[in-house]
Amino acid sequence: MRLGEKQTLRIDRVKEFGVYLTDGEESVLLPKKEVPQGASQGDELEVFLYKDSSDRLIATTATPRITLHETALLTVKETSKIGAFLDWGLPKDLLLPFHEQTRRVKAGETVLAALYIDKSERLAATMNVYPYLSCESPYRKDSRVQARIYETSDNFGIFAAVDDRYSALIPKQEAAGTFRIGDIVDARVTSVRPDGRLNLSVREKAYLQLDKDAELILKVIDEYEGVLPFDDKVSPEIINREFGLSKNAFKRAVGHLLKEGKIELRDRRIYKA
Repeated sequence: MRLGEKQTLRIDRVKEFGVYLTDGEESVLLPKKEVPQGASQGDELEVFLYKDSSDRLIATTATPRITLHETALLTVKETSKIGAFLDWGLPKDLLLPFHEQTRRVKAGETVLAALYIDKSERLAATMNVYPYLSCESPYRKDSRVQARIYETSDNFGIFAAVDDRYSALIPKQEAAGTFRIGDIVDARVTSVRPDGRLNLSVREKAYLQLDKDAELILKVIDEYEGVLPFDDKVSPEIINREFGLSKNAFKRAVGHLLKEGKIELRDRRIYKA
């Protein structure tokens, strides 16, 4: 009997309130309302096993939106003192405990979650999906993908799930800008690591991105009435705040604009030419 998984079991006993299914060693109840019409002793049924509100193992012929160790987008039905309850297609809602939330969730929103068995041998959801994402994606270098942000790290960058299934990272140097958990970004695969995880960038290749970055800098200079109150030696934090760029990208774009004669550097400021 595998909690949280779909499996094929045989009808062992028929009762007024349902049928008992067996794997040859143990048995589990499939309630009467779940028993297919015409099913009889000896028939095999594909079922999913979970626990009811009394923590008893029970079978269902319904197909849940998520099975053990998988990830899926699930809707928050309500929140409580112990966490949030998610709709996963079964009569008993799925608990997302507070300590498994990477941010506080609200009723009505959808969250990327994985299904696991907690210390009490109950099924529960987690937003810490890193261990459950697949490393066997069909994507290769330079593929264009959509990725959902599920965690941010000052040390490593932005952790994302491509197609809500595949493990990916937007490295710190490629993660200039503002990212929030739950955001979906269009990205480019920069490499496939030996373990199969994807490295992504939300930026174009350098030679394609350069003109866009330069246009952005000119736009911001205009907002400062033609004079930026700093030059290309300013801190990375200010560059990220004002432009959403890394310092290297900013310096490349400033150099490009200088070469084209569109800006001037004087008195530790940047002037529009």
